[in-house]
Amino acid sequence: MLSLLFKLGKRKSTLEETILKIQKGDTGLQNELIGKYKPFIAKSVSSVCKRYIDETDDEFSIGLIAFNEAIEKYSADKGSSLLSFADLLIKRRVIDYIRKEARNKTITIESSNGESDEESLKSKIESTISIDEHQKLLEQEHRKEEILHFQRVLSEFDLSFQDIVDQSPKHADARYNAMEIARVIVEAEDLLKHLYEKKQLPIKKLEELVSVSRKTIERNRKYIIAMSLILAGDYIYLKDYIKGVLKK
Repeated sequence: MLSLLFKLGKRKSTLEETILKIQKGDTGLQNELIGKYKPFIAKSVSSVCKRYIDETDDEFSIGLIAFNEAIEKYSADKGSSLLSFADLLIKRRVIDYIRKEARNKTITIESSNGESDEESLKSKIESTISIDEHQKLLEQEHRKEEILHFQRVLSEFDLSFQDIVDQSPKHADARYNAMEIARVIVEAEDLLKHLYEKKQLPIKKLEELVSVSRKTIERNRKYIIAMSLILAGDYIYLKDYIKGVLKK
């Protein structure tokens, strides 16, 4: 998968130009692109299902819809490549589909098979535990994919998880203020565009919008950038993780 992403990433500018044409209404080009990237879709789906996936599988259809969704939602201003964004979205949609199927699965215990009430209850409990464990594994996979995607985005800003840990404000009030700055960036289109294009904070403009000194902004620069990327990105679990920081 990574080697495929690397090879296809070399055609990033051409691919982005194609996406812009599709988003302007070129449906023929859209169908052509989807057909071209079916192997990519199958690989993404297979990595979630842990088995070979072909075009007859329901999961492949979910992946196909997710890839099309990625085409329609993709914006180069968000920092990551289309394929990186599509890979995350495909895996998320497939995981959601599998989770939903498991949740909706009706557990039927045939009483005519001679089982006692105790045995029947035991079978039902074991089946329920199996489904719960399956859902937990899917959630773990989902979190892992989010983290890997976020790592790739951070690298484009010359940042790492270790940088974020090292630069995280030590006091709760300082973290809250940094998060508020990140929220200001995300809610202002011009500031967010500056962040993605320049790969740096729009400090001068921020000074006019927040009641925090330039020195404080610069000191927490890496943390603010990371929080801005999470808030602006398609990160379900990472956003849930930082919810506590948003509350004072």
